[in-house]
Amino acid sequence: MQDFGQLLARLADAAVPFVIVGGYAAVAHGSAYITKDVDICIVLSAENIERMRTALKDLQPHHRMTPQRLSFLDFPPRGQPLNNLYLHTNLGVIDILSSVLGVGDYEQLRENAEMVEVDGRQYPVISLEDLIKAKEAMGRDKDMLTAKELRAILAKRQGA
Repeated sequence: MQDFGQLLARLADAAVPFVIVGGYAAVAHGSAYITKDVDICIVLSAENIERMRTALKDLQPHHRMTPQRLSFLDFPPRGQPLNNLYLHTNLGVIDILSSVLGVGDYEQLRENAEMVEVDGRQYPVISLEDLIKAKEAMGRDKDMLTAKELRAILAKRQGA
C-alpha cells in the first residue's frame, strides 16, 4: 500500500520541515511520470530525525538499502550524523535527502520552493526550474526524459 499524502501529513504534523523533490515533485508540476516513492529534502539534524521517528513509529519504518532490514527506530544510533535515509514504511517508500544534486541543500531548495496542494494540504515542492537542474544533474536516461518533459511544461507556463 502506498499513501504518500498520509506520509507527508504525518511528517508535517510532527513539525518536520521538508521540501518535496524527485519524481513526486515532477508529478506535482504536471509530469506524466510514474513514481513508486516520495523524496523529500530536509535538514537531517538530531531533532528532525527524532521527529521523523515519532511520526513514523507505528509504520514499521526500516532501511531499505540494508539486507538486515534495520529498523529506523533503532538505527542509526541517536546523535550519529546522516546524509540520506532510504526507508520503507507501511505507507510506502520515502527517501530523505540532505541535499539535491545540481541544486543544493534544504535551505536553497526552500528559498525557491512552490506551494502545491496534496490531499487538501499545502506543501513546499522544489521549483520547476530547480527540479529541471536536479534531473539534468542526475544524468540518468529516465531523469533526462523527465527533464525534457519538465522543460516543455515550463515553456507552456511561460507562454512560449
